[in-house]
Amino acid sequence: MPEINEALLTLSTKATDFALKLVGAILVLVIGLKLSKWITKKIAKRIGTSKMDESVAHFLLSAMKILLYVLVIISAAGIIGIPATSFITILASAGVAIGLALQGSLSNIAGGIMILLFRPFKIGDFVECAGVSGSVEDIGLFYTVIKTADNKTITCPNGTVSNGVITNYSTKDTRRVDITFSASYGSDIEKVKSVINDCVKARTEILAEPEPFIGMVAQSASSLDFVCRVWVNSADYWTVYFALMEGVKRAFDENGIEIPFPQMDVHVKND
Repeated sequence: MPEINEALLTLSTKATDFALKLVGAILVLVIGLKLSKWITKKIAKRIGTSKMDESVAHFLLSAMKILLYVLVIISAAGIIGIPATSFITILASAGVAIGLALQGSLSNIAGGIMILLFRPFKIGDFVECAGVSGSVEDIGLFYTVIKTADNKTITCPNGTVSNGVITNYSTKDTRRVDITFSASYGSDIEKVKSVINDCVKARTEILAEPEPFIGMVAQSASSLDFVCRVWVNSADYWTVYFALMEGVKRAFDENGIEIPFPQMDVHVKND
């Protein structure tokens, strides 16, 4: 039965060929994965000696590791006989399915990439974002970690952070302290301004330039409102703020300047 013998020979040849390809694919997979880890470690050491930001370095290493693994898997699949285009199509379809299931996580990744690219803040900056304020402790691929002034650790999704308003208080060396003080309508305007100015001069942290400004900003329903604007080094902001708030109150009391309460005039009409 020559047909059967020929078929068996063909099957044996194809099986042997496939076995050799499978062994080759396994070797490529094992060696390729080990080589990828070795390359990643070498690059990590090189980056560790550079001045690259820690968050950016971590993100680049993770992305490079994933890319190397994908290339190794595609190469191994090609040896078996799976076309690279078909494999890429399968990966793309799987990526779409995973993307639909992990929309929130992907938005956080996109937000992390935006933060790393545009650098609205860095580790150590004091910021206000996503409804919280504090010092940035870590910028990860998914989350940004913030330590508040009362020592709480808050983890904010990068998607929320990147899509919201970010106020960075650490980018400038100086800040302006704005405080509004109220005095009664019977107070002497120049005396009020002079008392506030004396309190300003008493604080050595306040910068001479730009020059401090003190002036009446509004005539409210129950009070005359005076604004005090002074410039300080960013590190001295809260020290000066609280010192002026307390100092001006004491100075008003010593000089007989009344701080009014909300008032209402009631007229009673007798018929």
